[in-house]
Amino acid sequence: MKKLLGLISIAFPLLVFGQSTITDATFSVKEGRQIGPAVMSGRIAAIDAVDSDPNIVYVGAAGGGVWKSKNQGTTFKAVFDDYSQSIGAICIDQSKPETVWVGTGEPWVRNSVSIGTGVYRTTNGGEKWELMGLEKSERIAQIAVHPKNSDIIYVAALGALWAESEDRGLYRSMDAGKTWTKILYTNASSGCTEIVFDPQNPEVLYTALWDFRRTAYDLRSGGPGSGLYRSEDGGNTWNKIQNGLPNETLGRIAISASPVAPYYVYALVESDKSALYRSTDKGNNWVRVSNQLEMGSRPFYFSKIVADPIDSARVYKPGFYTLSSNNAGATFSSVSVEGGGYHPDHHALYISPIDNRLMYVGTDGGVYVSVDRGNTWRHCQNLPVSQFYHVSLDNAVPYNVYGGLQDNGSWTGPSSKLGGIKNSDWKTLGYGDGFNCFADRDDPNVTYWQYQGGRIYRSNSATGESKYIKPFPDAETDDLRFNWNAPVVWSKKKNNLYVGSQYLYRSKNKGDSWERISPDLSTNDPNRQKQEESGGLTPDNSTAENNTTIFSIAESPLDENIIWVGTDDGNVQLTKDGGKTWTLLNPKITGLPKLAFISGIDADNFDKASAYITVDAHRNGDMSAYVFATHDFGQTWQNIATDDIKGYCHVIKQDLQKANMFFLGTELGLFISIDNGANWTRYKSNIPPVAVYDMAIHPRDNDLVLATHGRGIIIIDDLTPIRGLSTEVLESEFSFVPNRPYVFPKDGIMQDFSGDQEFVGKSASSAAQISYFMSKRHVFGDMYLEVYDSDGNLLKKLPASGRKGLNIVSIDTRMKAPKVPLSINPLGEAIFGPDRPAGTYTIKVIKEDQTYETQLDLNDNPVLNYSDADKKARMDGLMKAYNMLEELAFIDKQVTELRDQSIILADSVKSKGMRGLCFEINQLTTTMHEQTVSTQQGEGGIVGQVRLREKIGEVYGAILGYSGKPGEPQLNALELYNTQVKTMGELLDPIKNDQMKDLNAFCVKQGLTPITLTTREEFFKEE
Repeated sequence: MKKLLGLISIAFPLLVFGQSTITDATFSVKEGRQIGPAVMSGRIAAIDAVDSDPNIVYVGAAGGGVWKSKNQGTTFKAVFDDYSQSIGAICIDQSKPETVWVGTGEPWVRNSVSIGTGVYRTTNGGEKWELMGLEKSERIAQIAVHPKNSDIIYVAALGALWAESEDRGLYRSMDAGKTWTKILYTNASSGCTEIVFDPQNPEVLYTALWDFRRTAYDLRSGGPGSGLYRSEDGGNTWNKIQNGLPNETLGRIAISASPVAPYYVYALVESDKSALYRSTDKGNNWVRVSNQLEMGSRPFYFSKIVADPIDSARVYKPGFYTLSSNNAGATFSSVSVEGGGYHPDHHALYISPIDNRLMYVGTDGGVYVSVDRGNTWRHCQNLPVSQFYHVSLDNAVPYNVYGGLQDNGSWTGPSSKLGGIKNSDWKTLGYGDGFNCFADRDDPNVTYWQYQGGRIYRSNSATGESKYIKPFPDAETDDLRFNWNAPVVWSKKKNNLYVGSQYLYRSKNKGDSWERISPDLSTNDPNRQKQEESGGLTPDNSTAENNTTIFSIAESPLDENIIWVGTDDGNVQLTKDGGKTWTLLNPKITGLPKLAFISGIDADNFDKASAYITVDAHRNGDMSAYVFATHDFGQTWQNIATDDIKGYCHVIKQDLQKANMFFLGTELGLFISIDNGANWTRYKSNIPPVAVYDMAIHPRDNDLVLATHGRGIIIIDDLTPIRGLSTEVLESEFSFVPNRPYVFPKDGIMQDFSGDQEFVGKSASSAAQISYFMSKRHVFGDMYLEVYDSDGNLLKKLPASGRKGLNIVSIDTRMKAPKVPLSINPLGEAIFGPDRPAGTYTIKVIKEDQTYETQLDLNDNPVLNYSDADKKARMDGLMKAYNMLEELAFIDKQVTELRDQSIILADSVKSKGMRGLCFEINQLTTTMHEQTVSTQQGEGGIVGQVRLREKIGEVYGAILGYSGKPGEPQLNALELYNTQVKTMGELLDPIKNDQMKDLNAFCVKQGLTPITLTTREEFFKEE
């Protein structure tokens, strides 16, 4: 570390050391805003439900954590946000269903699979979790709790995907997870995939080991370590089962024992001729019962067989789709007859043992629920576990987010919306596995989207047409090699469009033509180009293993001739002349791991000689973080990764305004540095340790937008306060830091009654905000905030946050709602006050005996382009209606006080004449009140009565809801109603000055309490 700091101090001579250290708590008030989407959801790896109450279900996402539902999936709650978000197994202890075991690390080992951190347990239904060990297992395929002894736990540890490891095999704990013993293991490349109890005798167990390995360019399924095993003594000893199974190399094996035909055991066996096998004697002998094509479909991705818990002849095979057999596995057909509109690629299946019509299936597109044995399905569109590869933003107001997702195409949706961002706000742009996706800078109808293998389209929503614009080889090139996640990049400032195969292509006409501007920039190693042989026992070549290709591209925003390129086999290349010549920079980068993905490049926004790269070597079995920086066109490099960074790295972004602030996305979360990478801090505030694949910073709104591979899009609104955390601020006791300029939001119409199942993404706050930093927590004494207008009038007094670190106080820019005459029915049009006028306001923070002062500017929305005269006419009309409501409320307050007190006095006075006067006052004021407000009660306030209060309220609401000049009918109505308000006052005056005066004089003489009315001053002081 000393050497590292020395290098950094040389590389960054302007860096000031000794500044205050930031922690995750420094930013905790600036929470990530999770906007989904959930309309297409994301990959689900594991599901379990409470057998006695299957409405309670736990769902494990491939990259999005554990979610719990208590109502059969109508609503879900995230219950695992502090831990690894890659879930491999969920097991409920059915004898104590509040106890749930979770194994992290997904077992469906595609090319983009994440990693786990061990086994966890909750004993209170997911409220709190405890790490129970096996931290080095990387991925857990299954967990089983002994049905008669909750202290005995079995864990099928699949283990490392990209390297050999001895931390794999079948583990057992006899003390509820305190200690673990490996009880079955074959070799360092074979992991355990299954653990199944005999339904009659839990001391009899079946398990399977799988010999497998992935590399960046190949998948091998099958090997000498694979096999099917049985134990008859709880796992103390094991016998390999072979009689009737293929006598050859085996791959992945799935097992299921029928709960109602206990001698029946099923094994889905991958081999040269993959098939479903069945035993009718508890595994002693096996017969092949089905070799349908679907029995051997992609075993690495969905090897699953499930016997129905009630119907002894029914068996399910999840795969591309879920199939069912009604003859004990002999033949299979689609489980859905009338329905089946679910997403393909099925990984998890739960069938209720008390009602086998109820089923949950986990797919690449989320969770589906069936209540008719799979015939029809309901999609749970409330799980925001979408897996984005990339993100981009447009310049609309509010801006839109674009991105591509694993097996769910390309989508766009708003970054914020009145009432929240709903599923219906997201629009699909493209199909397949979505990757880069962005809007055209000149035509808002045009978008570019991409699916696997570099296939690119340019679509026009106005015409409905899409043009395929992927480059093709020519006579001077080899066949083009595109990565599964090939880079398609707009330059930051120019209209240059780049795409990388093994060559770099550039288009200056939006993809209509391409210019090849590089030679092969990869290693072009033929040993890494044998994808047609990939898969092992089951060939699998979907372009997911394509290698020796370009993976990252960055054009300098300061000079379009400077282009940095990284490949998926470890090369870093640079051109300074627009592609005429290229320099391989690898020899200059000390510590660069060989043949690793150059996962991200960011060209410096302020210095064209500087660039930053992230390197991902996890496909070589190296999970370390690598981040390098250069400031001399790659002649020297510094590794700016520190021990604070957790997870291998995907992307780095320099802030657009603050040169020494960087954001880093890794497999285990978001990290931030405000000192050129000398120190890194994980940004934890409502951002789980989820893989961050890409990021974008909005140049106007200053938002940081994250493309997570498991929790959809997450937005950190307004980086301005974080940018303000200079060394001087961090060392001060109290300092204001800036916020982005406040702009009044647009109002809108919202009416949506879509029930509880829909996910709603959080929108940005519409309040003005004041931010300040405190080096110490304020504990003793008062601390509050005051708001003053330009004339020095105190408008608001608010509590002020006193936490250590960054503080944010939201200030409602509206005035108080007008006082209105009280009624049993609400006046919905007047529940909000008007916005305060645009202008500069003074903010004071009072901290004990110290006062800190700053300014807050409120700005009109530029989208609402009305003249100053129109805005003044609106405010004048609005305040006129506002004051009329308040005046009418004051009049009615005195009217009802007279009405109520006069009738009480009528029971007390003995004089017939005075009693008559009481009744007269009561009758007059009752009539006035009934002319002022609606007095009939009806459900929802729907009574059909419209009185003066309701009439003024209608005009007030109409003017409030429009930012321009009020219509002439509204202004005319105000004049009319203003006259009627004055008339009400004129009617009240003689009652107060004559009848009430006479009655009060009598009361004083008789020793009775006279009528007292709220004064104008008292009324308007009331909150």
